[in-house]
Amino acid sequence: MKKILFYGVLLILSACDDGDLQIETLDFDSVSIENCNAVTIDVSNLLFKINNSEAIILELPAGSIKNEVTEEALTFSVSTSGPAKISYRTFSDDVTKNYFCSDIPLTSPTVVEEILAQGGNLIVSTTLNADGITYEHEIILSGISLVSSDGKRITDLRINNFGTVTTVAEVAE
Repeated sequence: MKKILFYGVLLILSACDDGDLQIETLDFDSVSIENCNAVTIDVSNLLFKINNSEAIILELPAGSIKNEVTEEALTFSVSTSGPAKISYRTFSDDVTKNYFCSDIPLTSPTVVEEILAQGGNLIVSTTLNADGITYEHEIILSGISLVSSDGKRITDLRINNFGTVTTVAEVAE
């Protein structure tokens, strides 16, 4: 009887399923920010980070990059409708800057999955460099919520410090 009970418990334990629990980690901290054109003040800008076959894409809203020092950081809400938008894409193969910057859309690699951020904040702090004409804009992401189309939440999002971009003030002639 003890053997039957033992094998019964062993069978039950080995039959347990974790519910296909999948915890994804997005780690873009060691990847540099890229963009197609120079970052421009007072208009929306598209920035992205590429990590082999995945990319995180940030659409900065107009007014988030200004050539003036911020006393308090500018904060914009992130959602699928904006004003700031963030998307995470996985591709069928490694992707390059040309994928985002080509005048004619590339057919390869293809997007395997795209996940839009459903919430969070974009925080931009601007400082003036010692040269007196170059501004640095530090971009921070806070509380970003990425949920895939099948309801899976990406629980470990290591992109809090998106990075820094620079602009140059126009010099009067």
